[in-house]
Amino acid sequence: MSPEHAWQRSSACAGGGNNCLEVRATTALVLLRESDAPGTVITTPRARMAALITRIKADRRR
Repeated sequence: MSPEHAWQRSSACAGGGNNCLEVRATTALVLLRESDAPGTVITTPRARMAALITRIKADRRR
């Protein structure tokens, strides 16, 4: 499996528990799932995820 298709766990998921946020990116989409429910996947366009992250970072600076 190419790195583009590999699930990655959040850095906040220390110890490799089974209650972690996992993310995977394709050319067009970002996929999110919880490690304890891997069959449930939320998808969003990459541009929307980027906008969400930009907004969160801007709000944290206030």
